[in-house]
Amino acid sequence: MGDDSASDEPQESVYRSPSNPPRQTASYLSRRLAAAGLRPVSHFGQNFLVDLNLIDLIARSAELRPNDVVLEIGTGVGSLTTRLSDNAGAVLSVEIDHNLHQLASEELGGRPNVKLLQGDALKNKNTLQPEIMEHIRDAMSRIGDSARFMLVSNLPYNVATPIVSNLLHELPPPDRMVVTIQKELADRMCAKPRTKDYSALSVWIQSLCEPQIVRILPPKAFWPRPKVDSAILRLDLLAGQRDKFVDLKYFHETVRALFFHRRKFLRSVVISAMKGRLDKSAVDDVLRQLGHGETARAEELSVEQIQALAESLRQAERAA
Repeated sequence: MGDDSASDEPQESVYRSPSNPPRQTASYLSRRLAAAGLRPVSHFGQNFLVDLNLIDLIARSAELRPNDVVLEIGTGVGSLTTRLSDNAGAVLSVEIDHNLHQLASEELGGRPNVKLLQGDALKNKNTLQPEIMEHIRDAMSRIGDSARFMLVSNLPYNVATPIVSNLLHELPPPDRMVVTIQKELADRMCAKPRTKDYSALSVWIQSLCEPQIVRILPPKAFWPRPKVDSAILRLDLLAGQRDKFVDLKYFHETVRALFFHRRKFLRSVVISAMKGRLDKSAVDDVLRQLGHGETARAEELSVEQIQALAESLRQAERAA
Protein backbone atom coordinates (compact mmCIF):
# COMPACT_ATOMS: atom_id res chain seq x y z
CA MET A 1 0.00 0.00 0.00
CA GLY A 2 1.17 3.49 -0.77
CA ASP A 3 0.16 7.01 0.06
CA ASP A 4 -0.02 10.33 -1.76
CA SER A 5 0.95 12.34 1.34
CA ALA A 6 4.44 13.55 2.17
CA SER A 7 4.95 10.90 4.86
CA ASP A 8 3.64 7.38 5.42
CA GLU A 9 3.65 7.84 9.19
CA PRO A 10 0.11 8.16 10.54
CA GLN A 11 -1.13 11.70 11.11
CA GLU A 12 -3.90 12.61 13.54
CA SER A 13 -6.90 14.60 12.37
CA VAL A 14 -9.43 16.92 13.89
CA TYR A 15 -12.85 15.98 12.65
CA ARG A 16 -16.36 17.42 12.82
CA SER A 17 -19.50 16.17 11.15
CA PRO A 18 -23.16 15.26 11.68
CA SER A 19 -23.65 12.87 14.57
CA ASN A 20 -25.73 10.49 12.43
CA PRO A 21 -23.83 9.76 9.21
CA PRO A 22 -25.68 8.21 6.23
CA ARG A 23 -25.64 4.44 5.98
CA GLN A 24 -23.03 3.15 3.58
CA THR A 25 -24.55 1.70 0.40
CA ALA A 26 -23.15 1.32 -3.11
CA SER A 27 -25.25 4.19 -4.41
CA TYR A 28 -24.37 6.43 -1.47
CA LEU A 29 -20.67 5.67 -1.79
CA SER A 30 -20.56 6.23 -5.52
CA ARG A 31 -22.32 9.60 -5.13
CA ARG A 32 -20.17 10.57 -2.13
CA LEU A 33 -16.90 9.79 -3.86
CA ALA A 34 -18.01 11.29 -7.18
CA ALA A 35 -18.99 14.52 -5.45
CA ALA A 36 -15.48 14.72 -4.07
CA GLY A 37 -13.96 13.89 -7.44
CA LEU A 38 -12.76 10.51 -6.17
CA ARG A 39 -13.03 6.86 -7.11
CA PRO A 40 -11.87 3.62 -5.42
CA VAL A 41 -8.11 3.09 -5.68
CA SER A 42 -7.23 -0.50 -6.56
CA HIS A 43 -3.63 0.06 -5.44
CA PHE A 44 -4.92 0.56 -1.90
CA GLY A 45 -7.14 -2.53 -2.07
CA GLN A 46 -10.28 -0.44 -1.78
CA ASN A 47 -13.34 -2.66 -1.98
CA PHE A 48 -16.07 -1.18 0.20
CA LEU A 49 -18.41 -3.56 1.99
CA VAL A 50 -21.88 -2.33 1.06
CA ASP A 51 -24.11 -5.09 2.44
CA LEU A 52 -25.30 -3.33 5.58
CA ASN A 53 -26.32 -6.56 7.30
CA LEU A 54 -22.78 -7.87 6.88
CA ILE A 55 -21.28 -4.68 8.31
CA ASP A 56 -23.51 -5.22 11.34
CA LEU A 57 -22.45 -8.88 11.49
CA ILE A 58 -18.77 -7.92 11.68
CA ALA A 59 -19.47 -5.59 14.58
CA ARG A 60 -21.66 -8.14 16.38
CA SER A 61 -19.12 -10.92 15.91
CA ALA A 62 -16.56 -8.89 17.84
CA GLU A 63 -18.85 -8.90 20.91
CA LEU A 64 -17.50 -5.54 22.00
CA ARG A 65 -17.77 -4.15 25.51
CA PRO A 66 -17.21 -0.65 26.93
CA ASN A 67 -13.75 -1.67 28.19
CA ASP A 68 -12.53 -2.63 24.70
CA VAL A 69 -9.96 -0.73 22.66
CA VAL A 70 -10.49 -1.42 18.96
CA LEU A 71 -8.03 -1.04 16.11
CA GLU A 72 -9.49 -0.70 12.62
CA ILE A 73 -7.21 -0.77 9.57
CA GLY A 74 -8.90 0.82 6.59
CA THR A 75 -11.41 3.40 7.77
CA GLY A 76 -13.04 3.88 4.38
CA VAL A 77 -15.79 6.42 4.95
CA GLY A 78 -16.40 5.19 8.49
CA SER A 79 -19.42 2.92 8.24
CA LEU A 80 -17.93 0.11 10.35
CA THR A 81 -16.10 2.65 12.53
CA THR A 82 -19.46 4.10 13.57
CA ARG A 83 -20.74 0.73 14.75
CA LEU A 84 -17.51 0.01 16.64
CA SER A 85 -17.72 3.40 18.32
CA ASP A 86 -21.25 2.66 19.53
CA ASN A 87 -20.06 -0.29 21.63
CA ALA A 88 -16.35 0.04 22.39
CA GLY A 89 -14.55 2.23 24.87
CA ALA A 90 -12.11 3.58 22.27
CA VAL A 91 -11.55 3.13 18.53
CA LEU A 92 -8.35 3.86 16.64
CA SER A 93 -8.93 3.79 12.89
CA VAL A 94 -6.11 4.06 10.35
CA GLU A 95 -6.59 5.00 6.69
CA ILE A 96 -3.78 5.20 4.16
CA ASP A 97 -5.71 7.19 1.56
CA HIS A 98 -5.54 10.89 2.38
CA ASN A 99 -8.77 11.66 0.52
CA LEU A 100 -10.76 8.91 2.22
CA HIS A 101 -9.33 9.99 5.55
CA GLN A 102 -10.76 13.45 4.97
CA LEU A 103 -14.18 12.02 4.04
CA ALA A 104 -14.19 9.79 7.12
CA SER A 105 -13.27 12.78 9.27
CA GLU A 106 -16.40 14.54 8.03
CA GLU A 107 -18.57 11.49 8.72
CA LEU A 108 -17.29 10.63 12.19
CA GLY A 109 -17.40 13.91 14.08
CA GLY A 110 -19.00 14.16 17.48
CA ARG A 111 -17.55 10.82 18.57
CA PRO A 112 -15.05 11.48 21.38
CA ASN A 113 -14.02 7.82 21.60
CA VAL A 114 -12.79 7.73 17.97
CA LYS A 115 -9.29 8.69 16.90
CA LEU A 116 -8.45 8.78 13.19
CA LEU A 117 -4.92 8.38 11.87
CA GLN A 118 -3.89 8.94 8.26
CA GLY A 119 -0.99 6.91 6.92
CA ASP A 120 0.26 3.40 6.28
CA ALA A 121 -0.38 1.04 9.17
CA LEU A 122 2.76 -0.89 8.24
CA LYS A 123 6.25 0.52 8.74
CA ASN A 124 7.44 -2.37 6.57
CA LYS A 125 6.05 -5.80 5.74
CA ASN A 126 7.18 -7.21 9.09
CA THR A 127 6.48 -4.27 11.38
CA LEU A 128 3.51 -2.08 12.33
CA GLN A 129 3.98 1.64 12.66
CA PRO A 130 5.09 2.01 16.32
CA GLU A 131 2.71 4.92 16.87
CA ILE A 132 -0.29 2.62 16.42
CA MET A 133 0.55 0.38 19.36
CA GLU A 134 1.51 3.42 21.43
CA HIS A 135 -2.02 4.74 20.94
CA ILE A 136 -3.51 1.33 21.76
CA ARG A 137 -1.51 0.94 24.97
CA ASP A 138 -2.32 4.50 26.02
CA ALA A 139 -6.05 3.94 25.52
CA MET A 140 -5.91 0.66 27.44
CA SER A 141 -4.07 2.30 30.32
CA ARG A 142 -6.82 4.90 30.59
CA ILE A 143 -9.49 2.20 30.76
CA GLY A 144 -7.60 0.17 33.33
CA ASP A 145 -6.89 -3.49 34.07
CA SER A 146 -10.14 -4.69 32.48
CA ALA A 147 -9.21 -3.29 29.06
CA ARG A 148 -9.14 -5.63 26.07
CA PHE A 149 -7.49 -5.04 22.69
CA MET A 150 -9.41 -5.94 19.52
CA LEU A 151 -8.76 -5.72 15.80
CA VAL A 152 -12.01 -5.31 13.86
CA SER A 153 -11.57 -4.44 10.19
CA ASN A 154 -12.62 -4.89 6.63
CA LEU A 155 -8.95 -5.38 5.78
CA PRO A 156 -7.51 -4.38 2.41
CA TYR A 157 -6.56 -7.64 0.74
CA ASN A 158 -2.96 -6.62 0.12
CA VAL A 159 -2.10 -6.09 3.80
CA ALA A 160 -4.29 -8.71 5.49
CA THR A 161 -1.54 -11.27 6.12
CA PRO A 162 1.11 -8.89 7.54
CA ILE A 163 -1.44 -7.05 9.70
CA VAL A 164 -2.87 -10.18 11.32
CA SER A 165 0.46 -12.00 11.54
CA ASN A 166 2.44 -9.06 12.91
CA LEU A 167 -0.15 -8.15 15.55
CA LEU A 168 0.45 -11.52 17.21
CA HIS A 169 4.02 -10.40 17.94
CA GLU A 170 2.89 -7.15 19.59
CA LEU A 171 2.50 -6.45 23.29
CA PRO A 172 -0.27 -6.76 23.97
CA PRO A 173 -1.54 -8.93 21.12
CA PRO A 174 -5.23 -8.58 20.26
CA ASP A 175 -7.55 -10.59 22.50
CA ARG A 176 -9.77 -11.01 19.46
CA MET A 177 -9.60 -10.25 15.75
CA VAL A 178 -12.65 -10.07 13.50
CA VAL A 179 -11.59 -9.31 9.96
CA THR A 180 -12.91 -9.48 6.44
CA ILE A 181 -10.27 -11.05 4.22
CA GLN A 182 -10.03 -13.16 1.07
CA LYS A 183 -11.70 -16.53 1.58
CA GLU A 184 -8.54 -18.22 0.32
CA LEU A 185 -6.55 -16.59 3.11
CA ALA A 186 -9.17 -17.48 5.73
CA ASP A 187 -9.03 -21.10 4.55
CA ARG A 188 -5.24 -21.10 4.98
CA MET A 189 -5.48 -19.73 8.52
CA CYS A 190 -7.99 -22.44 9.46
CA ALA A 191 -6.41 -25.33 7.51
CA LYS A 192 -5.65 -28.73 9.03
CA PRO A 193 -2.62 -30.98 8.42
CA ARG A 194 -2.49 -33.01 5.20
CA THR A 195 -4.62 -30.48 3.31
CA LYS A 196 -3.52 -28.25 0.43
CA ASP A 197 -4.09 -25.07 2.45
CA TYR A 198 -2.03 -26.13 5.48
CA SER A 199 0.97 -23.83 5.69
CA ALA A 200 3.30 -21.89 7.95
CA LEU A 201 0.54 -19.32 8.33
CA SER A 202 -1.89 -22.03 9.49
CA VAL A 203 0.55 -23.15 12.19
CA TRP A 204 1.43 -19.62 13.31
CA ILE A 205 -2.20 -18.54 13.65
CA GLN A 206 -3.42 -21.75 15.30
CA SER A 207 -0.49 -21.79 17.72
CA LEU A 208 -1.83 -18.62 19.32
CA CYS A 209 -5.49 -18.35 18.29
CA GLU A 210 -8.68 -20.29 17.77
CA PRO A 211 -9.87 -19.46 14.22
CA GLN A 212 -13.46 -19.52 13.01
CA ILE A 213 -14.96 -18.52 9.67
CA VAL A 214 -18.11 -16.60 10.56
CA ARG A 215 -19.50 -16.07 7.05
CA ILE A 216 -18.48 -16.41 3.41
CA LEU A 217 -19.08 -13.18 1.48
CA PRO A 218 -19.78 -13.10 -2.28
CA PRO A 219 -18.25 -10.41 -4.52
CA LYS A 220 -21.63 -8.65 -4.78
CA ALA A 221 -21.35 -7.64 -1.11
CA PHE A 222 -18.61 -5.17 -2.11
CA TRP A 223 -18.22 -2.12 -4.30
CA PRO A 224 -16.32 -2.32 -6.56
CA ARG A 225 -16.81 -6.09 -6.75
CA PRO A 226 -13.63 -8.12 -6.22
CA LYS A 227 -12.97 -11.18 -8.35
CA VAL A 228 -12.88 -13.56 -5.41
CA ASP A 229 -15.01 -14.59 -2.45
CA SER A 230 -14.23 -13.10 0.94
CA ALA A 231 -14.81 -14.28 4.49
CA ILE A 232 -15.43 -12.83 7.91
CA LEU A 233 -12.84 -14.52 10.11
CA ARG A 234 -12.79 -14.44 13.89
CA LEU A 235 -9.57 -15.22 15.78
CA ASP A 236 -9.71 -15.58 19.57
CA LEU A 237 -6.39 -15.47 21.40
CA LEU A 238 -5.82 -18.70 23.33
CA ALA A 239 -5.47 -17.80 26.99
CA GLY A 240 -1.98 -18.39 28.29
CA GLN A 241 -0.75 -19.95 25.06
CA ARG A 242 1.68 -17.19 24.19
CA ASP A 243 3.47 -17.61 27.52
CA LYS A 244 4.35 -21.21 26.60
CA PHE A 245 6.83 -20.03 23.95
CA VAL A 246 10.30 -19.31 25.28
CA ASP A 247 11.18 -17.41 22.10
CA LEU A 248 8.16 -16.50 19.97
CA LYS A 249 10.22 -14.93 17.19
CA TYR A 250 12.41 -18.03 16.92
CA PHE A 251 9.31 -20.21 16.72
CA HIS A 252 7.75 -18.10 13.96
CA GLU A 253 10.95 -18.04 11.90
CA THR A 254 11.42 -21.79 12.31
CA VAL A 255 7.86 -22.55 11.21
CA ARG A 256 8.32 -20.44 8.09
CA ALA A 257 11.54 -22.29 7.30
CA LEU A 258 9.91 -25.70 7.76
CA PHE A 259 7.27 -24.89 5.15
CA PHE A 260 9.57 -23.18 2.67
CA HIS A 261 9.73 -26.47 0.73
CA ARG A 262 6.61 -28.12 2.07
CA ARG A 263 6.72 -31.16 -0.21
CA LYS A 264 10.29 -32.14 0.66
CA PHE A 265 11.05 -34.66 3.37
CA LEU A 266 11.23 -33.11 6.82
CA ARG A 267 14.86 -34.14 7.39
CA SER A 268 16.20 -32.32 4.36
CA VAL A 269 14.08 -29.26 5.15
CA VAL A 270 15.35 -29.09 8.75
CA ILE A 271 18.97 -29.63 7.70
CA SER A 272 18.63 -26.77 5.22
CA ALA A 273 16.91 -24.51 7.76
CA MET A 274 19.54 -25.17 10.43
CA LYS A 275 22.57 -24.94 8.14
CA GLY A 276 25.51 -23.42 10.01
CA ARG A 277 23.64 -23.79 13.30
CA LEU A 278 23.17 -27.56 13.75
CA ASP A 279 24.99 -30.42 12.03
CA LYS A 280 23.17 -33.32 10.42
CA SER A 281 23.74 -35.68 13.34
CA ALA A 282 22.14 -33.19 15.74
CA VAL A 283 19.15 -32.81 13.43
CA ASP A 284 18.82 -36.59 13.18
CA ASP A 285 18.90 -36.86 16.98
CA VAL A 286 16.07 -34.33 17.33
CA LEU A 287 13.90 -36.01 14.71
CA ARG A 288 14.53 -39.48 16.16
CA GLN A 289 13.64 -38.35 19.69
CA LEU A 290 10.36 -36.90 18.39
CA GLY A 291 9.54 -40.04 16.43
CA HIS A 292 9.62 -38.52 12.94
CA GLY A 293 10.66 -41.08 10.33
CA GLU A 294 12.64 -40.60 7.14
CA THR A 295 9.53 -40.00 5.01
CA ALA A 296 7.87 -37.44 7.31
CA ARG A 297 6.92 -34.07 5.84
CA ALA A 298 6.12 -30.80 7.63
CA GLU A 299 2.67 -30.63 6.06
CA GLU A 300 1.76 -33.90 7.81
CA LEU A 301 2.61 -32.70 11.32
CA SER A 302 0.03 -31.27 13.70
CA VAL A 303 0.39 -27.79 15.12
CA GLU A 304 1.45 -29.31 18.45
CA GLN A 305 4.07 -31.53 16.76
CA ILE A 306 5.56 -28.54 14.96
CA GLN A 307 5.65 -26.59 18.21
CA ALA A 308 7.55 -29.46 19.85
CA LEU A 309 9.95 -29.71 16.89
CA ALA A 310 10.72 -25.98 16.92
CA GLU A 311 11.39 -25.99 20.64
CA SER A 312 13.61 -29.09 20.40
CA LEU A 313 15.62 -27.45 17.63
CA ARG A 314 15.97 -24.29 19.74
CA GLN A 315 17.25 -26.29 22.69
CA ALA A 316 19.62 -28.33 20.51
CA GLU A 317 20.99 -25.15 18.96
CA ARG A 318 21.62 -23.61 22.36
CA ALA A 319 23.39 -26.78 23.51
CA ALA A 320 25.55 -27.01 20.39
